[in-house]
Amino acid sequence: MQLDDAYANAAYIEGAEDYPPRWQKAAAAFRKSLGFRAQKGISYGPTDREVYDFFESEGVSRGTVVFVHGGYWKAFAPSDWSHLAAGPLARGYAVAMIGYDLCPDVKITQITGQVARAMSEIAKRTQGPLSLVGHSAGGQLVCRMTDPLILSGDVRERIANIVSISPVADLTPLLQTSMNEILKLTEAEATVESPANMTPPHGVNVTVWVGADERPVFLEQADLLSRVWGARQTVVEGRHHFDIIDLLEDPESDMVKALLGIK
Repeated sequence: MQLDDAYANAAYIEGAEDYPPRWQKAAAAFRKSLGFRAQKGISYGPTDREVYDFFESEGVSRGTVVFVHGGYWKAFAPSDWSHLAAGPLARGYAVAMIGYDLCPDVKITQITGQVARAMSEIAKRTQGPLSLVGHSAGGQLVCRMTDPLILSGDVRERIANIVSISPVADLTPLLQTSMNEILKLTEAEATVESPANMTPPHGVNVTVWVGADERPVFLEQADLLSRVWGARQTVVEGRHHFDIIDLLEDPESDMVKALLGIK
């Protein structure tokens, strides 16, 4: 298909096949290190994948970080990314990692609804501000949570910060990729689900992050979201689509500070 190569991340990352098992190993080790503070597979809906993992902070939490994973809406689970909670946890924040059903079993619009339901459940069990972070497809999903039609006002008003990492801000180009055989996007759905077509949220600190070594289309997508939403954009030198997220492990990284609203 015309745009397959443009959106092919793994083909341009050395040792790409090694990343998923490395993530899973790091995630499992991190959960083990937390002991009882790690709660895995909390149900928020009727399907097996409608679960979230929750990591308690030490002491009273200063707020809650919600992470939504990527994988083009068709791969991965929250338990693959547990180690990315390290940065916010070290700064006294609880962390929730949301899972969802995958395409082609569901449509992206349904995934958006699932993430919103998970957000509502997480809000019930927590207090204080909510900070949202998502990578790639997750970058799209966290931005969708600011839509008044998606999330209830009392939950949406608690969202203080959003970090959208290497986001897919405009879904319409995906109509021209072979992956749409799995995503089954229509032009109407792609338009509605594109953050680039949304009204930017008020009162939320939004930052867009992307690796300088990413595919050109992801640099373009990040720039588009930044311009349309009036959000600050950070292009990180020496980082690509698979290792840009490593910054979440470091409590001193500028990404974690942006996520928690630390100046």
